Formats: sequence, structure tokens, C-alpha cells
Amino acid sequence: MLNRRHLLAASATSLLAAGLARPALAQTVKKPVHVIVGFPAGGGTDVTARVLAEALRGAYASTVLVENKPGASARLAVEYVKNAEPDGSVMLFTPDFPITLYPHSFKSLSYDPLTDFTPVGPATNSMLSYNVGPAVPSSVKSLGDYIQWCKANPDKASFGTTSAGGTPHFAGVMLSNEAKVPLNPVHYRGGAPALQDVVGGHIGASVNPTSESMPLHQAGSIRILAVTGAKRSQFLPDVPTMAEQGFNVVIDSWLGVFLPAKVPEEVLRALSAAMREASQSAVMKDSLAKFGSTATFQTPAQFTERIKDDLKRWGPVVKASGFVAVD
Repeated sequence: MLNRRHLLAASATSLLAAGLARPALAQTVKKPVHVIVGFPAGGGTDVTARVLAEALRGAYASTVLVENKPGASARLAVEYVKNAEPDGSVMLFTPDFPITLYPHSFKSLSYDPLTDFTPVGPATNSMLSYNVGPAVPSSVKSLGDYIQWCKANPDKASFGTTSAGGTPHFAGVMLSNEAKVPLNPVHYRGGAPALQDVVGGHIGASVNPTSESMPLHQAGSIRILAVTGAKRSQFLPDVPTMAEQGFNVVIDSWLGVFLPAKVPEEVLRALSAAMREASQSAVMKDSLAKFGSTATFQTPAQFTERIKDDLKRWGPVVKASGFVAVD
């Protein structure tokens, strides 16, 4: 049983309330601001959104609230923000894949990531982890061990993931292709439910952002066999990358902020400035480090170019996989 979501959210809020709830910048938006998250409470995106919301409170607006709108593989939240009033009071906080992967993995989308939104910037950089729980024998200590176990137990070679067609899903697909072993994805509504089933032994493995998996790994509830970064996570220095273990799977992820299209330039500048200040705060850096994430900052122009690069990078990967998401 995972009752960590309230603990994580409370922890994030209390840490930041001590050092960030202050009027460091002139408040721009006078009405309550809603940070829209496309996943249930308790997952890595939700917890990080609450850290950022606390950082923006007082700098960007006096009231900043996180609102969870899960559904349709996070697309409900994306569509909600697309249709919101472009006055800066509604923003999307999302992992990369609804923006950079869904245009390739879904036959049709009701939004265009580059024309229906105003990219503001990433809040964090992170990577994914491949995790196993008690359903996988303790003798499995590496990704190679796990692949051999999957070959011997094909009926148990499943991994939990969020959002069919998302980055965690494709991490498993890419590993399956590299290892030449069928790995069956089981899709959940969020990262926390997937991890709950791993901890409970209902499924052997999962792919999650390290912000979700690291606390459970440190508590001994799960074992992280590998991370997807180009290099090891500074927060998990003893966990090798997939590439180190002979599997060419390299994925570095981000969590970013978007406003609706046609938002006033002064609002965009103010939110970007508030995010810059937050990224430089020791309190926010320390809060995110507890979940295995690194605070980061890019200007809206830099972030837009990063999104374009990610869109180009993922296109061939999705095409080669043959995967098409089903609505």
C-alpha cells in the first residue's frame, strides 16, 4: 500500500513555505492561478508541480493552486489549458511526452504542441528508472539478470507504465527491442498506481521518473536496476545506466510549463522571470533533490527550440516501433 502522496505533497509544501513564499517579484496575475496537471495526485509530476506552485506564490500571483485533471493519457489536461483564457491564470505543468511524443504516437490530436500553446520553460530535468519489486527474485540484481529472468518467465515479463505512447512506455519498448525479448506494457493512470502494484507484487516491474521511484528505492520497497540518462543520476550514483549495461536506451526528460497561445508578452516575461528566480533558489533545489530531480531554467525561446529538437528526435523512434496509440 502506498500512502506516500500526501506525505510527499506536504513535505514539498512545508520545505518551500519556509523559503519561497515571499513577494520577491511584482505579482502579475491578480486572480488565482491554476497549475493543471494531467495525472493523479501523488506522482512525480504532481509533487513537482506543488513545489513549483509554492515557488511562484507571491512572485507571480498571490494564489497558485495545483489542479489534477487526469484522463485520456493526460490529454484532458492539455486540452483544458489549450481552451483556457490566455490571461496567465491557467498553465499546464507536464512531462515532455504529451508535447513531444504524442504527435507521433497518436493518429490524431486535438492540439498542436507548437501553435496551441506558449512554451514558458522547463522546471526540472530528470531521467527514468527501470524498477522491480518482490515479484522478481532478489537474485536479479542487474538489467541483464532481469532480461534472462524474463526469457525464462515470459508470462511475467510485464512492466507498468503511465500513458500508452509516453516516454516511460517507449523506454520499455526500446529496451525490449534492444534485448530482443518481448516486454508487455501495462498502462496505468499515473506513476503512483503503477509503483503501488510493483510494491504489492502484482506486477514485476515498472518504468517511472526517478522523482517517483527514488524514495521507494531508498526505502527498500523496490529495486532500481537502471536509469535512462546519458550518465548516472547524481542522486543514484550506484545505479548504472541502461547504456552502461549494454542496452542503447538513453532518455533524459523534463517537466515544463505552458500557457495558452496568444498570452500577453508581459505575462510570459513575468512567469519566465519567476521561474528563473525559483530555479536559483536553494530551497527549491533541495526540495527537488529529495525526489531525484534537478531544478533548471531556459528562456521561452530556448525551450521552444528544445521542443522542436525533441519532436524531431522521437519521430523516427516511434515510426520504427510500429506503435500507434488507441484512443
